[in-house]
Amino acid sequence: MLSDLYEEVEHALLERDPQRKVKAAIVLFQSWRDGSLSRDSEIAILSMEVPGRPELPRLVDPRKLSRRTPSTEVGRISLLHAIAHIEFNAINIALDAVYRFRQMPDQFVFDWLLVASEEARHFSLLNQYLIDSGSFYGAVDAHNGLWEMVCKTREDVLHRMAMVPRVMEARGLDVTPAMIQRLSNIGDHKAVEILQLIYGEEVGHVRIGNYWFQYLCKRRQLDAIDTFHDLIEHYLKGNLRGPFNWPARLEAGFEAAELEALERGN
Repeated sequence: MLSDLYEEVEHALLERDPQRKVKAAIVLFQSWRDGSLSRDSEIAILSMEVPGRPELPRLVDPRKLSRRTPSTEVGRISLLHAIAHIEFNAINIALDAVYRFRQMPDQFVFDWLLVASEEARHFSLLNQYLIDSGSFYGAVDAHNGLWEMVCKTREDVLHRMAMVPRVMEARGLDVTPAMIQRLSNIGDHKAVEILQLIYGEEVGHVRIGNYWFQYLCKRRQLDAIDTFHDLIEHYLKGNLRGPFNWPARLEAGFEAAELEALERGN
């Protein structure tokens, strides 16, 4: 008998323990790939204002967070903790896309469960790095900006694909190479190895977001560049920070004309 995809995803979303959430995300992708999950579900969609998360880290205003410079041990742990927090949120974000947008094709389910499983692996690597460094996930304050954008875009899958993978995750493609270089300069080869793995796979995640954004624009007969510009104006008041990592963004499916338009808007 097939298990209910949306019941299983809901359980994973509500799971508070990071290690159990990681395992659930990985098993979900394997189960979908193996054909043991059914989409014939009638369970209601929860609003999910707060997904399952541990009591720590404490969520604060981003302006209250300490500066994260890798030049000191405390700063390096703070930086890697911030990235771990992003990856933990990214598990929930990918699962929420599957859970919430049930009208999308099976390939959409495959893609975002794949993303969830890879984000889970990223989080596990970073969490182990923190433990090996004498810290743990939750030891440093964090903010809730990523999930706030998820809540703002939960009524429209096109808005979600535009604002989360194409804005917030794509920002990681812009800033990660410099972080890798700084960590390499101080000889933290383990952190470099982890971030290089994450960077490579995040290109694929942004590419998935780009694919589904373009797919939805075509379905709705919308101009993709104009639509993205309008959404940036709506959600961010037109403030999309550069500079942009052109090689990585092009590899992830952005168009050169679009990047030129974004740079002109900075």
